[in-house]
Amino acid sequence: MSRVVPDNLRRIEYAYELPKDRIAQFPPRNRGDSRLLVLPRAGGAIEHRAFRDLGSYLSPRDLLVVNETRVIQARLSGAKAETGARLEVFLLRELGDGRWEALVKPQRRVRPGVEVDLGGEVQVRVEEWARPGVFVIAVVSGGPLAESLDRLGQVPLPPYIRRDPVPQDRERYQTVFASEPGAVAAPTAGLHFTPEHLEAIRRSGVGLAKVVLHAGLGTFRPIQEHDVSRHEMEAEYFDVGEETVRRILRCKADGGRVVAVGTTTTRALESAARWDGSGHLTPARGWTRQFIYPPFEFRVVDCLVTNFHQPGSTLLLLVSALAGRDRILRAYREALEKGYRFLSYGDAMLIL
Repeated sequence: MSRVVPDNLRRIEYAYELPKDRIAQFPPRNRGDSRLLVLPRAGGAIEHRAFRDLGSYLSPRDLLVVNETRVIQARLSGAKAETGARLEVFLLRELGDGRWEALVKPQRRVRPGVEVDLGGEVQVRVEEWARPGVFVIAVVSGGPLAESLDRLGQVPLPPYIRRDPVPQDRERYQTVFASEPGAVAAPTAGLHFTPEHLEAIRRSGVGLAKVVLHAGLGTFRPIQEHDVSRHEMEAEYFDVGEETVRRILRCKADGGRVVAVGTTTTRALESAARWDGSGHLTPARGWTRQFIYPPFEFRVVDCLVTNFHQPGSTLLLLVSALAGRDRILRAYREALEKGYRFLSYGDAMLIL
């Protein structure tokens, strides 16, 4: 007998119509010039503000938590050493000892043993399959690949940005607090902040803490299962340190709110709260497959700064778990009616 899937677990319930012309193809002219939709979790009217107004919704007891991951220049253009046929190498994560997991396209031209020239005397060899669609590659010559990425690589823009990277993307697809290399997708809610905006928020008495979660391509992998609970997240590295835990516990004790900047920050914090099985927040680092979907008990995050997400995505399920599916989809409809820009380079939402 087949299992009856509850409405809140059916993929179709997280669908909405997103016109292509509403997907932002470029960032706003100036960092921070985005709009901000404010959605109260408890009900009440939606507000439409500018992102620079975020601080007016925060109090001195609150703690803003950001993801300080840094996007690597993961997209590399290469050629087969033996034939010169063009290939693209998209790095996913470093394994150590000069080895990486990577996509190599077109896949039909690739087999284990193939060597690829990436330019600048850097050459790699395709060693084996890591899993379906993903190879393990190893550096043959040219030194550590990580040291050559800024010179040889391109910005790994998401597939819904239908253009080639331009020089502007090297700065704008990176947060101003990015410091720990490893992501192949930006924590896009953080892209709205300028150093001046962050400093103004800190001067108002709001605390600031940092985590790391290196977002991978799984961020963009659509849910295929009818029952969303059967979807498997790809593992992503995270680190929630002792100082961040100390600040969060003090914030909670003082009656403040933990305001996560982005879904990656949220996943890092909620992973740390479940890391040792106690249900209490502790310092933690490692690989997480934490999937947040309704219903979900948030143990750390009270409020969320986020962008507008793709239909049927794991990110849309996360925000629905925090604010409720119906309320989120109603807010998305209103955002579309009022001309908001969607996805990575688009506008922002504050759920509080």
